[in-house]
Amino acid sequence: MNPTGLRDHCLSFAGAEETFPFGPRTSVFKVAGRMFALSQLDADSIRVSLKCEPDLAEALREAYAAMIPGYHLNKRRWNTVIIDGPLPDETIREMIEDSYKLVVGKLPPARCRALGRRDNA
Repeated sequence: MNPTGLRDHCLSFAGAEETFPFGPRTSVFKVAGRMFALSQLDADSIRVSLKCEPDLAEALREAYAAMIPGYHLNKRRWNTVIIDGPLPDETIREMIEDSYKLVVGKLPPARCRALGRRDNA
């Protein structure tokens, strides 16, 4: 997955937006003002930090060398995925979608409806 593909996939979800609260080099992808992905898309080694269920986050880090604890984030709930590693693009896309769904799942029902979702899943 290249930086453009990563950006496009993150922005493909309902209500997703790209913001730059940490400076012009760091893309923060949010839904309803809450972060679900973070990446420096112009870095030499492309990485993306994604929200994850704590038990799954640990299991993924054990299973994949291209997955490390979230850089400068809550290590229990965030993984940093090395994009230019051996992980297939489809696996990375699924992890991005899971991160988005985790964030949306915590939104109030009215916010979910505003995103065109009937539930918080």
